[in-house]
Amino acid sequence: MITNIEKRCLDQGIKMTEQRRVIARVFAEAKDHPDVEEVYRRASLLDDRISIATVYRTVRLFEEAGVLERHDFRDGRARYEKISDEGQHDHLIDVKTGKIIEFQSDEIDRIRKEIAEKMGFRLIGHTLALYGVPLASKESE
Repeated sequence: MITNIEKRCLDQGIKMTEQRRVIARVFAEAKDHPDVEEVYRRASLLDDRISIATVYRTVRLFEEAGVLERHDFRDGRARYEKISDEGQHDHLIDVKTGKIIEFQSDEIDRIRKEIAEKMGFRLIGHTLALYGVPLASKESE
């Protein structure tokens, strides 16, 4: 079965080698935002012939083709996620645990568009990452 990532790559004219297919599969199955080291770990479980260099090259290729999005969540490593057909979303990062929570807000979307229009622009993309710590529970107060 061909993954959505593979289809997007093929649509971009990218030759899909077996190792690229494995890396595409890793991203298609990812429920998180892995860095290259984690992608390599997962891919090598599926094909132990994949090198870290192949993963780096493939991730860069997929990013340049608009298949993956790169994020910097201030933890010192680039993180990646597949670009979704479901529209854009934002991220809330728990700075204590590193957990990344995806969310979508119609209100934030409206405000972004309003700001761009007031400044004479049509919005074509955005990134928003919020950093926080969990609120203290009522029991500990």
